[in-house]
Amino acid sequence: MSKLHFTTKHANAATVQHNWYVVDGTNQTVGRIASKIASVLRGKNKAYYTPHVDCGDYVIVINAEKVVFTGNKGEQKQYINFSGYPGGKKEEAAEDLLRRRPEVVMERAVKGMLPKNRLGRKMIKKLFVYAGANHPHTAQQPKDFKF
Repeated sequence: MSKLHFTTKHANAATVQHNWYVVDGTNQTVGRIASKIASVLRGKNKAYYTPHVDCGDYVIVINAEKVVFTGNKGEQKQYINFSGYPGGKKEEAAEDLLRRRPEVVMERAVKGMLPKNRLGRKMIKKLFVYAGANHPHTAQQPKDFKF
């Protein structure tokens, strides 16, 4: 009878192995690259993916200043911040934010695709975004991530 009974294997913090990946953002569409990065941060690219465990890998994004928006999103998409006080609403067009702080565009795009709970807040800490081609994580020996 024991051969007819199967149990599902669940990952836990002791069995999960975290890898490091480098993603080049040159001429990549913001939403498409962000969805793939969010999938890797969650760990959905692994066979032992478990929704309630942080199975994801570390992701380094370089050349974030060279990502592109399709269509008219550069001028029409608005990034809104609200402080909570009267008159505390600030709006900025996507192309202006990409010119001023290119890291924030990728971080916000990926963060919006992760779970909105304490596990999602833990996952977003494994994302490192840099505007240029250099990053300080060479000691971790990151691998190139191919789409």
